[in-house]
Amino acid sequence: MKEKIRRLLKERRAILLAHNYQPPEIQEVADLCGDSLELSIKASETDAAVIVFCGVHFMAETASILSPEKTVLLPRPDAGCPMADMITPEALLSKLAELGPMPVVTYVNSPASVKAISTVCCTSANVLAVVSSLDAPEILMTPDRNLARYAASQTPKTIHAWEGYCPIHDRLTPEDVKAARNAHPDAVFMAHPECRKAVLDMADAVLSTSGMIRFAKTSPHLSFIVGTEMGLMHALQKTCPDKAFYPASASMICPDMKKIRLEDVIRSLETLEGQVKVPESVRVPALEAVRRMIGIAG
Repeated sequence: MKEKIRRLLKERRAILLAHNYQPPEIQEVADLCGDSLELSIKASETDAAVIVFCGVHFMAETASILSPEKTVLLPRPDAGCPMADMITPEALLSKLAELGPMPVVTYVNSPASVKAISTVCCTSANVLAVVSSLDAPEILMTPDRNLARYAASQTPKTIHAWEGYCPIHDRLTPEDVKAARNAHPDAVFMAHPECRKAVLDMADAVLSTSGMIRFAKTSPHLSFIVGTEMGLMHALQKTCPDKAFYPASASMICPDMKKIRLEDVIRSLETLEGQVKVPESVRVPALEAVRRMIGIAG
């Protein structure tokens, strides 16, 4: 199947992207693996006519925002994100009417329609730089309350948090971390900022998924407890084969991130099923919010 995928990719002038949480067999056949935004940016800089995004729906939307001239395929259209579903443009406008005018910082893990009415986007890696760049004492951050609370702990600004969350990261508890530390007392604990504040307070480092890979690669430490979705374990072990990685909790598995199989990729390439196209009326303002973030992040 992997040989067939490589042949179809060549025939379609396509590039295959895999998020760090995808199953190992998907990561192994992909052209690029990484965080959702960095994948979309890299794909936009290629001459590929087709982008096959192995991830979830908002990621394919972001690829469409950045590459409107390319065909973007999501091999499993039912692969969604519960956190992204926790906000709508209508609800965001209602919240702003309640709070009053202020900048809106929206996490990339959100629908394109919400990005389109936001001031600027952010990632888990650059959220602090984005917040610091805004000349405003009050900010509304959507849709992840844990990311917003993490940012609020690092800035004097008042940050209003939308009450959304990632069910996978939010379920990690201090008790889980304590158990992992008891089992691996020499390991360094890396936590994703989508985790609860009580968990982040226990972390040796708070990092995005790509940040965890870079940190583990350059760290003198030889063992790590990984506080994010289990899919990252494959990339970490592949990058650092001489180091040990332990999940903070074996329950941190995202069912949506595990939906895409090799046969889904083949079917998508053969039939061009699963196309994701953001309408221009949404894409153009959403692109502005993404571009502002990219400018801030350098």
